Amino acid sequence: MSSPTHNYTEDSIKSLDWREHIRLRPGMYIGKLGDGSQPEDGLYVLLKEVIDNCIDEHVMGFGKLIEVEITEDHQVTVRDYGRGVPLGKLLECSAQINTGAKYDSEVFKRSVGLNGVGIKAVNALSTFFKIQAYREKLTRSIEFCQGIVKHDMGKPVACEEADGTRISFRPDPESFTPHLHYKIDYVREMLRFYSWLNPGLTLKLNGETFKSKDGLRDLIAAKLTEAPQYPVIHLDGTDVEVAFTHGTGYGEEFYTFVNGQHTTQGGTHMAAFREAIVQECREFYKKQFEPSDVRTGIIAAVSVKVQEPIFESQTKTKLGSTHMEPNGRNLRSHIINTVVKELDNYLHKNADAAKSLQDKILANEKERKEISGIQKAARESARKAKVHNKKLRDCRIHLDTKDKRRDESTLFITEGDSASGSITKSRDVETQAVFSLRGKPLNCFGLSRKIVYENEEFYLLANALQIDENIEELRYSKIILATDADVDGMHIRLLMITFFLQFFPDLIRAGHVHILQTPLFRVRNKKETFYCYSDEERQRAIHRCGKNSEITRFKGLGEISPDEFKHFIGPKMRLEPVMMPEHKSIKELLTFYMGKNTPDRQTYIVDNLRIEKELDFNEEPALPAAA
Repeated sequence: MSSPTHNYTEDSIKSLDWREHIRLRPGMYIGKLGDGSQPEDGLYVLLKEVIDNCIDEHVMGFGKLIEVEITEDHQVTVRDYGRGVPLGKLLECSAQINTGAKYDSEVFKRSVGLNGVGIKAVNALSTFFKIQAYREKLTRSIEFCQGIVKHDMGKPVACEEADGTRISFRPDPESFTPHLHYKIDYVREMLRFYSWLNPGLTLKLNGETFKSKDGLRDLIAAKLTEAPQYPVIHLDGTDVEVAFTHGTGYGEEFYTFVNGQHTTQGGTHMAAFREAIVQECREFYKKQFEPSDVRTGIIAAVSVKVQEPIFESQTKTKLGSTHMEPNGRNLRSHIINTVVKELDNYLHKNADAAKSLQDKILANEKERKEISGIQKAARESARKAKVHNKKLRDCRIHLDTKDKRRDESTLFITEGDSASGSITKSRDVETQAVFSLRGKPLNCFGLSRKIVYENEEFYLLANALQIDENIEELRYSKIILATDADVDGMHIRLLMITFFLQFFPDLIRAGHVHILQTPLFRVRNKKETFYCYSDEERQRAIHRCGKNSEITRFKGLGEISPDEFKHFIGPKMRLEPVMMPEHKSIKELLTFYMGKNTPDRQTYIVDNLRIEKELDFNEEPALPAAA
C-alpha cells in the first residue's frame, strides 16, 4: 500500500483563473443558484450586480435614467446614462478580477460594489455577455461567452449615442438549470426598491416606469397592508434616514438598506434602529416598556450611508460593519443617537402622532398581559405532552444553532399519517423535520391571539417552530406546507396560511413559508423515468418514452413511495414561496377568502371557475416546443 503522502504531490496543487473559479464555485459570488422561481435565486443577483453599477453612477450625480429589458429567451439588457466605462479599460473592468474604480473612495464614496467582482461574475456565468460603453461620441464593445472573449471591437468608433454603458447577458444553463426563467414580478419589485432608495431616478422595465418622489415614505405607503395607526414618521439625519409607522397586526416588518443596497437579512443598522426606538419611547413616555410592546405591528425602512461597508457575504444581504468610515464613527452608536434625537424632536412637535404611538404600545402591552396566564398554562401542557407528542418528528440541525447547514433546516407540515409516513421515511434526518396535522386545522380568521395558546395543535406547532412570542429564535429556515393537490389539500394550505398571516406574518414577509410542489404524473419505460408536474411536462415525457410508456397519476402524497419521495424533497425540491400580498390589506384579503360566504365571493368563484377536461393518457401528445 502506498503512503498517503504519495498521492499528495505538486501535481495536486491547481491554480484556477478568475472565470474558472467563478464557474466552479458560483455560490461564493452569487449565493444560491436556483432557476428563477424564488427572489433570492442567483439569476436576480446577476441582474442586481449590473444595475448596482448604474446606481453608483447616479449616486455620484451622473445619469437619471436606467433602462432594463428582458426578452422571452432570458436575455437581459441594462442601459444607463452615466459617464460610461473608460473605453481603454473595457476589457479589464469586465474580465479582470479585482479591477474597478471603486477602490478610490474619492470617486465612489458611497458605493455598494467595492470588491471588483460584480460584473465579472455575470460575465463568467453567461453564455452571452456584451459590454458597450459610450463616451464623448465614441463607442467600443466586447462580446464574451462564459468569460472568454469572442469579439473585441478594438479601437473605438464614432457614434451619436448619449454617454453611458449598455450591458447585455444571457445566463448560462450549465451553471443554473435548463429551465431557468426570470419572473417579471420579482424584477419589478427590485426596481421599485431602487426607485424608493433613489428619489428622482427613473427606471424602466420593458417600457414600464418606476419613479419615486418621497423615497422611504413612498416605500412604507406601498408596503402597508392595512390602515396605519398614525401618519408615516420620516426622520432624516447625517447618513441615516428612517421612515416608520404601526399597523394593527402582529410582528415586525423591516426594510433595511446600505448605500441603496437592500440588505434583506438586516444587520448592524437594523439592530441599532430596533434598540433606538425602544430607548426613545421609554424616555419620552417615562415608562419602561417591554421591547416587544413597542415594536409589535411596526413597519419601518432604515437606510444608512457607509463609506466602506462590510457585508457578511458577497451577495451583500446582511451588514456586518461596526463603523461608518474606516477608523471613524461607531455605526451602531451613530444610528441610535440620530434616531433618538430626531424622533424626540418629532414627537414633541406632533402631539397627535405621539398619542397614537403611545396608544398602540399600551394596546400591545394590554394584550400581552391578558394572554400571559393562558401562555403559562399552554407551556406547562406542552411540556407534559412533549414526551408523548407524535406530531413532531424532529431533525438534528436547527436554524438557531451555529451549524454550517443551519440554513437547510426545514419543517414539513403534512396532512394525515400516510403523507407524514412517506416524508418521514424519505427525509434527511439531519435537516428535515415533520409536523403532522390531525386533519383540517381551525379557521382562525377573526380570532384573537389567545387561540394560539388555547388550541393544542396550533400551540404545539408554534412551540415546535419556537415562535410563540416572536420569530427571533425560529428553529427552521423553511416551513413547507406539504399537502395533497386536491380540494381538501388546498383548503388545508389556505387554513395554515391564514394562521401564519393572522398571527405570525413575519414568517411570510421573511420568506420562510413555502408550498411543496409534488409531481402529478410518473411516465416511464424500461430505460427512463420522468416525474411530471404539469400536463405539458407529461406530454414531453411521453414523447421521450414513446407511446407505450407507463403513466401513473398521483392523487395524493401517500401514493408516492418513500424511495420515490426522496427525490422530491432533496436538493432539487420544487418550492413555491408564499408571498405577502401587494397593495391589499391582510384583513381585507382574509375577510374575502376566509370569512363568511358572501355574494361577492360566490360571484368571484363563478366568474373564475375553470372546467378542465379529463386527461386522456392515451391521447397523442403534442410535440414539445423544443423538439
